[in-house]
Amino acid sequence: MPANKKLLIVIILVGGLAVLGSYVYGILSVPDAGDILWGGVSKNIRPFYTVGMLLGALGFFTYTYFIVFCLDPGEVHVCHRYEYGIFSIFYSAILVPSALWLPLTFLAVQTQDSALILVVRLDLILVGIASICLLLALWFIEPRQPVWAHSLALLGCIFFCIQTVILDAIVWGSYFQSLWN
Repeated sequence: MPANKKLLIVIILVGGLAVLGSYVYGILSVPDAGDILWGGVSKNIRPFYTVGMLLGALGFFTYTYFIVFCLDPGEVHVCHRYEYGIFSIFYSAILVPSALWLPLTFLAVQTQDSALILVVRLDLILVGIASICLLLALWFIEPRQPVWAHSLALLGCIFFCIQTVILDAIVWGSYFQSLWN
C-alpha cells in the first residue's frame, strides 16, 4: 500500500477517534451538555439537524469509501495539478477542528469570553471550507472510476457540506453567537 494512502488512513482513524472521543468525553463530563450543544438553535429547526447529521455522517462514509478503496493514489489528479496527498490535507482540516469544536464550545460557554466564542465560530468555518474544498476535489478528480462510487461520493460530500457549511458554520454559529449579543 502506498505511503500516502497509509497516511490518509491513519489521519482518518486517529482523527475520527479524536472527534468521537471529544463527544463522548464532553457529553459524559459536562452537566447539561445536550442543552449547551444546541447552542441556542430553536426547537423548530432541530429536526433538520437530526436528518442533516445522519445524512452528513453517511456522506462522510460514502466519499471516504471512494477515496480510500476506489482510487489508486498513483493515478489520481485533481484539477490536473494535485495528487492523492491533497486528501490528507482536507481530512486533517476537517477532523482536527471537529475534534476541538466540542471542548472549545464548552470552554466558551463556561468563560463567556468573546474571543473564544469567535474561535468556536472560526473552527466551524474552517471545517466548512475544508468540506467545500473536498467536494471540489471530488468534482474535478481524475479518474472517476467506478462511476457509481464517484457519484455516491459526490452526493455524500454534498450532504456533508450541507451539514458542515449551512447547519453548523452558518446556522448554529449564528445562534451560538446570538447567545452573547
